[in-house]
Amino acid sequence: MSKKILFALWGGLFILCAGLGFIPGFSPEIGAGAQTVLTVLSVAFFVPPAWLLYLAGKEKDTGTLKLVFRLSALSLGLTLLALILNLLSALGSATLGNVLHGILIVVSSPMVCSGFWALSLFLWACLLLTSRQLIKRTA
Repeated sequence: MSKKILFALWGGLFILCAGLGFIPGFSPEIGAGAQTVLTVLSVAFFVPPAWLLYLAGKEKDTGTLKLVFRLSALSLGLTLLALILNLLSALGSATLGNVLHGILIVVSSPMVCSGFWALSLFLWACLLLTSRQLIKRTA
């Protein structure tokens, strides 16, 4: 599969997971079947970048490796910032909290969709560390 298709698939899954994160009702009250589908979808989000890392490592494509590294670092960093700001927004208005939660949904797309935040953060960190190792290996 070509890198263009993998990037397009990753982008599509990003949009899908973010969109599902914005739908009210995706919360602990949803059924087990729906929760399973959302979790599988959230894990599937990480398949295209993992495949990209595999291909880039084989081809010694440092450009793709650095791109995945930067996107992973950006997502993790912005997620941390958004979580901190969300906690601080408890002192502010409900509108501020809603806006910050929307930002959180976008910067860590599959995290809110699945409901298992640690799983998404762990997989982002796996992408980050794997891409860093492959960059070192190809340098």
